[in-house]
Amino acid sequence: MKMPVNVKDVADMFGKDVFTAKGFYCGKVSDVEFDLARFKIRSLVIEAAREGFLGKTLGGKKGVIVPYPMVQAVGDIVIIKHISTPEIPQEMPEEAPEEAPEEA
Repeated sequence: MKMPVNVKDVADMFGKDVFTAKGFYCGKVSDVEFDLARFKIRSLVIEAAREGFLGKTLGGKKGVIVPYPMVQAVGDIVIIKHISTPEIPQEMPEEAPEEAPEEA
């Protein structure tokens, strides 16, 4: 069973760089969601960097909510579990319209 990642001061998490466990840059922590009934962090809101892993994966989206159990470490940076995304097929080239057979 995985032990929870402890954070001494939640305010220190804001603005931290976020990377996946495989080293891909995702963006920065922009917000933290809490479960007040259990006194636990529920999730991190990550502002996706345009050229980062999440920015490329999400397209035009500006951010993503990451469930806190996906957080593996918090220190100078935040490390989250690497997420695999399904391959999105690129647009198929349009086929040239078939020419009608010439009539004699």
